[in-house]
Amino acid sequence: MDSLIAAAARALASGDALGALKRVALRHDPPALALRGIAMAQLGEYPRARELLKRAARAFGTHEELSRARCVVAEAEVALAMRDLGGSPRSLASASATLDAHGDRANALQARLIGARRLLLLGRLDEGSDALARVDARGMPPSLAAVAELTAAELALRSLRTGPAQAALARAHEAADRARVPALQAEVAEMRAALDRPAARRLFAGAEQALRLDEIAALLDSDALVVDACRRGLRDGDAWQPLARRPVLFALARALAEAWPGDVDRETLIACAFRTRRPNESHRARLRVEIGRLRTLISEMARIEATPQGFVLKPRRARAVVVLAPPIDGDQASLVALLADGAAWSTSALALALGASQRTVQRALAELEAAGRVRSIGRARARRWLSPPLAEFTTILLLPAPFPIE
Repeated sequence: MDSLIAAAARALASGDALGALKRVALRHDPPALALRGIAMAQLGEYPRARELLKRAARAFGTHEELSRARCVVAEAEVALAMRDLGGSPRSLASASATLDAHGDRANALQARLIGARRLLLLGRLDEGSDALARVDARGMPPSLAAVAELTAAELALRSLRTGPAQAALARAHEAADRARVPALQAEVAEMRAALDRPAARRLFAGAEQALRLDEIAALLDSDALVVDACRRGLRDGDAWQPLARRPVLFALARALAEAWPGDVDRETLIACAFRTRRPNESHRARLRVEIGRLRTLISEMARIEATPQGFVLKPRRARAVVVLAPPIDGDQASLVALLADGAAWSTSALALALGASQRTVQRALAELEAAGRVRSIGRARARRWLSPPLAEFTTILLLPAPFPIE
């Protein structure tokens, strides 16, 4: 390795992208292309960075598999920053195995962390937890240690385990300070600030109260029956009944919970569940069917009794019924939450993360764009979607996660 390449690598390790570019900007040999790609990525020029890293990997070829594997890992990290989540994880796993075989432990750990972070973005929390558990953090460089702890903190926050999240963030803060990388320090500060922001609203008696993540965890551990409009389900102690795939039943459960301890008349329930203001006999018959289905699903948590006007919810063990509402309302809340990270998302990546079709996501984005809540850049396949960061609250509970809160 010549002196300019070594100096550029040291500059990149300390976060000095411009200093690295000064040394290799006019060179076209494979190591210089790789370093230029990493520098461009640090400056936020992701498409150019990806192009340079691909050129470097091709130039290294099969006879320099270690350098090629490093380029694959760097390109995977750029893809993650671009929110390009559709690629196969096999190439990253293969690169990680190659790096392990050549004794490059730091880059192998980086590859595993990229894989875990990708799973978290897709809402696959159990797989992300397994991937993170396989990362041996002992003796890793401070920058990688900070990334590992940030990933652990996000996983804990997504599962509403605020104690482990705070501990992981404290370790991430210490590692970021040792690494002296401004971007890492800023990311740690941003996640620590999320702990103090409202994450949901508690609805009761016609009023609402903003709750932080630790207050939400305490509410879920209380003796209340919680109708969770963030994760679309009912929580009673350790029991969890998901209703994310039963929107009509969840709408009925929420309406009954918001009126507790009173009842809800049939016309109001029909309007909430079926979105019609002119009910007829078919609507009333369907309401009886859907109430019967809901009664069966939540029989261990609560009873649903008929009244002269409509229906009332009667918890079995819980002392109270509470509705936990998201900080922002609307059918596109999860979509807004994903875009709130400030990154530019493609439609396909949003569809993957939400588990929805691209056509459904496109319609939702069109509605949000018409309302001025999102904007797009680029055209055709290069089109990306952006939203202003939501600094007044955290969207942790709105991010996709198909599993109940642990």
